[in-house]
Amino acid sequence: MVRSVVLLAAACLLAGGCASFPEEPPPTGWSAQPQLTPQAGPRPELPGEFRPTPGEQGRGQTPQSIPPPQGCKDFNPAVIATCLSTVTGVAPIGADAQGGVAAYATERGGRLVKVTKDVDPVVIAQIEVDASTDGGLTGLALSATFAEDQLAYVYVTTATDNRVLRIAPGDTPKPILTGIPKGPSGNRGVLASDRRGSILVATGDAGNPALAADPNSLAGKVLRIDGSGKPAQGNPTAGSAVVSSGLRLPGGLCVSADAQKIWVTDWTTNADVVYRVTPGKLGEVAWNWPDKPGVMGCASYSDMLTVTTSKTPGLQDLQMNAAGAFTGKPELRMQEDGYGRMGPMEMLNDTASLVGTVNKVGGQPVSSDDRVVIIVRESPAGGGKD
Repeated sequence: MVRSVVLLAAACLLAGGCASFPEEPPPTGWSAQPQLTPQAGPRPELPGEFRPTPGEQGRGQTPQSIPPPQGCKDFNPAVIATCLSTVTGVAPIGADAQGGVAAYATERGGRLVKVTKDVDPVVIAQIEVDASTDGGLTGLALSATFAEDQLAYVYVTTATDNRVLRIAPGDTPKPILTGIPKGPSGNRGVLASDRRGSILVATGDAGNPALAADPNSLAGKVLRIDGSGKPAQGNPTAGSAVVSSGLRLPGGLCVSADAQKIWVTDWTTNADVVYRVTPGKLGEVAWNWPDKPGVMGCASYSDMLTVTTSKTPGLQDLQMNAAGAFTGKPELRMQEDGYGRMGPMEMLNDTASLVGTVNKVGGQPVSSDDRVVIIVRESPAGGGKD
């Protein structure tokens, strides 16, 4: 029963029929882009809507009837991939044979894999990376027209620099943006679709804060590029990929479904923070965590921003109003009955997201870690708390 409910949820999520968003004008300074097909590939057409009962997946709880993992076998129907290395990126690509979610996932050591429930990961690309510092393969995004072109983009650290690669199945990964400074630290970078046809890139400062402030450097920035790596049309400065400056070690990028809100998490010297990005500037800190829980991926729902944490178990929900302002302190959940420490996050729609775990790095991994899982969001407007 639980498995069928989750599969039905996956169908609803991929079909995109569980949420709608109001039409709003694009942010000032961004040029209008043609309407493109969604990122996810072939979508199932199964009826129904997932409405989790209290104490089940909708509240981040593992149902008591689910037995613990046995080796790489995980009996939780929300888990779609197991026994991966540190997961650094997740992205839905369509449906599996049972109508559930199929996805791409990246591992810090350099693998891009296709994952589906109860099937061994299929290696799409193996990339040589330098993971000796805080870099490696750390970011993943899909083409806005993935259903047609099957293109994926990854952020990697090489022996000489940090760069963005474009990957087509069966082809050699092609560098499209190179020369992002590399240093003894500050090499992690993350990617996201801007939902208008371009790719957003958040880069670390290569261990040198001066580079983050230098408008001529690609370090410590939020960049916006097209599919060939060139500066996207409508950027704040024509011919420049730079959207904003001042990052140190970004952990996650996320964009709301209506493309009106862009968020980036970052590890600063004094606190973990999340910014709301606006064209031409990074924006004020929207929230900060002085205890530094290791904020990573995020999901920008219509009324809530959810942030994963990689140094402490669970995730945090920040309720927000229609303008995107937070209305209270973060609500912690899934600290004890969840999946442990989490890294990348990719919203499926206003109901749930894909998340990758990072328990093998300082956490308490179970035998099936690290995993890719579907996490259903907390009920809006006063839903139950864990």
